[in-house]
Amino acid sequence: QVQLVESGGGLVQPGGSLRLSCAASGSIFNINSMGWYRQAPGKQRELVATIASGGTTNYADSVKGRFTISRDNAKNTVYLQMNSLKPEDTAVYYCNAEIYSSSWRLFNYWGQGTQVTVSS
Repeated sequence: QVQLVESGGGLVQPGGSLRLSCAASGSIFNINSMGWYRQAPGKQRELVATIASGGTTNYADSVKGRFTISRDNAKNTVYLQMNSLKPEDTAVYYCNAEIYSSSWRLFNYWGQGTQVTVSS
């Protein structure tokens, strides 16, 4: 089994910063892409940013220039640095990872979510 454990959420004022972390553990053979998604109340879950195993990144237009995704392959960890936060960034943020088993089957995993609230 594989677990994704997120940390770093919280309450921050508009214009502030937060850094989310997500560590993968368990039966990991190889991690393909990792990413962050978010879901605000009454809305569908949406992509925030992804990073491929080779480092290629992809961002939602709404966060480009403000958020930075990175990963530490040695620690099986992905990070999301969020700057210039806005109230509309308020949501539960979920970590996602595509992980290969030892038999090279690809599985998709989700973290439990961490709340980010941007409010004065």
